[in-house]
Amino acid sequence: MPQVSHRTLLRLFALLLTSFAAWYLGYLIADHVDQNTLSIAALEEMVKKPVLSAPAPKRQKCDHWSPCPPGNFAYRILSGGGKQRRAKICFEDEQLINDKNEAGSGINIAIVNYKTGQHMSTNFFGMWAADHSGEMADYIKKAPEGTLLLMATQDDASTRLKDYTKKLVEELGSKEIMNIRFRSSWVFIAAKGFKLPDNIQKEKINHSDQTKDRYKGWPAEVQIEGCIPRNLI
Repeated sequence: MPQVSHRTLLRLFALLLTSFAAWYLGYLIADHVDQNTLSIAALEEMVKKPVLSAPAPKRQKCDHWSPCPPGNFAYRILSGGGKQRRAKICFEDEQLINDKNEAGSGINIAIVNYKTGQHMSTNFFGMWAADHSGEMADYIKKAPEGTLLLMATQDDASTRLKDYTKKLVEELGSKEIMNIRFRSSWVFIAAKGFKLPDNIQKEKINHSDQTKDRYKGWPAEVQIEGCIPRNLI
């Protein structure tokens, strides 16, 4: 009768030990787990339970990602883009200028009473087919002290824009109006008779560049948004 080597005996012993350990582990799990949890009916019930998900974010004024602090006005100004995308001006969730509300080619301006937050008037001044610089200058001059002026370009706003009108806008705090070019996208918010905080977005400009333009012949839109404290005056 052939002799069994020590190595073979060790392998058989290891196999028996592993089998016993697996059996014993299965026995312990079966002993501690409620059989109902393993039933088909229980699994089906688990599938029926709704999966909890995070609530949808609440829409904020003027489509801000987060709400303005109490005691602040919310604003958002978006320039036009290409031939189809109109300028938009929002203040305290009221669309002062948009696709359906008086947006026009040239420079769009909305005037708001700072004390009350009430919209006073809107207008746009074309700068391509005719010269409306004088009308725009008069409109700015007639805006009462204590008002906010929100401006956004649509299409071209520079071809017939005169320097004296640019100077008026510069005096309101614009740092870019003197640099505006053919079809530049430009947005600006100003206060007449008082000063806006230094830490809010007041102005942005984007010039046309054939190598970078988003639309054929037009640059991408620009946008500013923020919160204005109500206690500045």
